[in-house]
Amino acid sequence: MTTVVAEPLTLADLLPRHRARTVALVVGFALLTALAAQISFLLPWTPVPVTGQTFAVLLAGATLGWRAGSASQLLYLVLGAVGLPFYADGLSGWKVLSGPTAGYLVGFVVAAALVGRLAERRQDRSLLTSVPAMLAGTAVIYLFGVTWLAHVLDVGAATAVEKGLAPFVIGDVLKLAAAGALLPAAWRLAGHRHDPR
Repeated sequence: MTTVVAEPLTLADLLPRHRARTVALVVGFALLTALAAQISFLLPWTPVPVTGQTFAVLLAGATLGWRAGSASQLLYLVLGAVGLPFYADGLSGWKVLSGPTAGYLVGFVVAAALVGRLAERRQDRSLLTSVPAMLAGTAVIYLFGVTWLAHVLDVGAATAVEKGLAPFVIGDVLKLAAAGALLPAAWRLAGHRHDPR
């Protein structure tokens, strides 16, 4: 009798399945997002800081899958909301979670879920599919972030885009390209080739 080994859906599935593994990875990616938030600087014309967070968010979703990936970002939000200095520039609390950048933070959870679901469909195993998956996740972050920014600042769409999207496009393209290249490379290192299914 032969044993059928299930094909891993995500990079995390290359590790032995165990509840402790999932918890450790969720906590680890929440902490990685918090660390990436400290790579931060402000531009004078926008309340939205430039950070490394989106890179961590995309990696969380692609590595963990939609459930654990989104859970890691939800945990990140909760830990910052209860007072740990996990948001950009070491900030924390409800004021941040309801302020101008709150939409981006909520977008992290949805983006990680989307990228995770695409990864579970093997969209992270080839550069041609991985980069578009990361682009989709980044677009979700912008959708939530710019929409909420417009609401909080009480400005029109053009001004919200000027303050909440345009200054970040080049950096986010670099981050999504890096994440999009990293995942297929990791699969190759793990000995798994692209599966076109």
